[in-house]
Amino acid sequence: MAPMNNFFRAARPVFRNTFFTSNAARNGGKRSQSTASSEQAQESFFKRMWNSPIGFKTVHFWAPVMKWGLVLAGISDFARPAEKLSLTQNAALTATGLIWTRWCLIIKPKNYLLAAVNFFLGLVGVVQVSRILLWQQSQKNKTLPAAAEEVKENVKEEVKKVVKA
Repeated sequence: MAPMNNFFRAARPVFRNTFFTSNAARNGGKRSQSTASSEQAQESFFKRMWNSPIGFKTVHFWAPVMKWGLVLAGISDFARPAEKLSLTQNAALTATGLIWTRWCLIIKPKNYLLAAVNFFLGLVGVVQVSRILLWQQSQKNKTLPAAAEEVKENVKEEVKKVVKA
């Protein structure tokens, strides 16, 4: 007899164990259902979310909802010129987003909604910080005559505005 046949023959009782059989086979062919699971299945989504540890009546739900305002404000700043953005503020938003994203995945209960909003806050911050740093680098590389010419043009525009007013 081959060694593998001996192995499978010896393993048969393990597979006949009740651990692998269904409830119907254990109950003589009768199927049953517990009342607890049927009550849970009949609950509405709103009721389950209301009673959940991260549901509607907890800070675990409302904090991320309110924090999306910061993300939307950061996205709206994409339209602003880089010289008008604050490097320290955007660096703080980046650090906050990245640090709290990790924290949201460590705490119990895990708050994936808060982790998502913090991830996007960090992402928006990274984009803004990179825009600011690129703008600052371009200003350093600008030569003095070019900077003087730019100031001259700005003064001319201001004089025209004052004369018209």
